[in-house]
Amino acid sequence: MPLFDLVADLPLRIEGYALQPLSRTVSSGFERLSTVFLLQGGGQQGAGEDVTYEPEAHTAQQQQGPVLDLAGDWTFGSFSEHLASLDTFPGYDPAFPVYRSYRRWGLESAALDLALRQAGMSLHSLLGREPQPVTFVVSSRMGEPPTIDPVKRRLARYPTLRFKLDATPDWSEELVEQLVETGAVDSIDFKGAYKGTLVDNPTDPELYRRIADAFPTAWLEDPDLQTDEARRALLAHQDRITWDAPIHSVADILAAPVMPRTVNLKPSRFGSLKALFEAYEFCEQRGMGAYGGGQYELGVGRDHIQLLAAIFHPDAPNDIAPGGYDALDPEPGLPASPLDAHPAPTGFRRNLD
Repeated sequence: MPLFDLVADLPLRIEGYALQPLSRTVSSGFERLSTVFLLQGGGQQGAGEDVTYEPEAHTAQQQQGPVLDLAGDWTFGSFSEHLASLDTFPGYDPAFPVYRSYRRWGLESAALDLALRQAGMSLHSLLGREPQPVTFVVSSRMGEPPTIDPVKRRLARYPTLRFKLDATPDWSEELVEQLVETGAVDSIDFKGAYKGTLVDNPTDPELYRRIADAFPTAWLEDPDLQTDEARRALLAHQDRITWDAPIHSVADILAAPVMPRTVNLKPSRFGSLKALFEAYEFCEQRGMGAYGGGQYELGVGRDHIQLLAAIFHPDAPNDIAPGGYDALDPEPGLPASPLDAHPAPTGFRRNLD
């Protein structure tokens, strides 16, 4: 039976919802805003997080209040279909179309949490899959100008940390050598698939070649392979190329310039649970690896991606480190990798009591 069929018929009653604004200045220096949807019904509450990267979109939504037509008696499947027909940005045009998927995921994950709590079930029990401790890496840029400090300072407190690092053309040979010496780098993100964002990286075949040679076992995420020179630079390393930003569906995986051995499946990029579950099934059927990625979640959204990783890809380089590791000098006492997801007995959430 397809995974989505296991949840599609869950009864769901929504009587109303509320919006919870979250904000935090993150280590890279920008003010991160997100919005938690709190769906209520049948004496229960379900939570999901909208991770849209546009402060004005959150402000507009929070000022409008709970204006979306969500109330009613549904199945989870019919509610998902309803969301697909709904304008979740009324009176507002988001800067990037993918933000509509981010908001839909916030609503669907809240509805899934609510439906499961109303049924007295957990996601993993419904799917018949036992969550496992989750391996995670810490994602980081290297500063301006880039130095070893972001890695060195974290390793000083947590010597066994593993990293996914954003490589930029201004990485010096000295920095590369220092990073190699740590032996702590699992993944390199070239950010070559981003266009028109604050994290864009220019296409740089020489950077691709240097990094691939220096880190012969690291995953190489999102190079820009639109030029012949870029493709030649990574020709000998194609089995380590992975994709993140372009992946919103199974069709996107099939259309990738290089078919990956493993791929980053970020739930918010898929928008709907059905599309996400189809991607998990596709990877399992093809023997393709998968790992999860974060979106600077400030609340329950981080719990959701950690739970999904625990269920579907616990032993991968999941970029879903617990909150706190984004600090240059993380506080002592943070959970170590592998992370016990501690699934709650009901709902789509972790049990942190």
